[in-house]
Amino acid sequence: MRKVETPEGRSVRLLRVGEQVRHVLSEILQRGDVHDDTLASHLVSVTEVRMSPDLRHATVFVKPLLGQDEDEVLKALRTHTAFLQREVASRVRTKYAAKIKFLADESFDEGSHIDTLLRSRHVAQDLGEG
Repeated sequence: MRKVETPEGRSVRLLRVGEQVRHVLSEILQRGDVHDDTLASHLVSVTEVRMSPDLRHATVFVKPLLGQDEDEVLKALRTHTAFLQREVASRVRTKYAAKIKFLADESFDEGSHIDTLLRSRHVAQDLGEG
């Protein structure tokens, strides 16, 4: 009898596999397994991995420490995508090796912008008592 997968079960699986991919990529970058001067000279956080429903595509969000040289770090990661895909495929057991796409994580910038807006004089005036 074939197990029927619910949308909830599928989403939990996507999250679990995404987290496994994030962990593997973080470990590879932390250990310096990628032989690249740009990556060797920057600490890169893998903040999130979003898997496609068929697990064939992984969108990887990264942020260099302090946001320094973000474009150069992304370029270096994209240059070594094939190596990183092979490493992930060998360590995360799925039916297909996921194609990896690297993007800058903008959520920190958005959070900082929202924080700045909330602290502005006009918003503080609206939030005040009275």
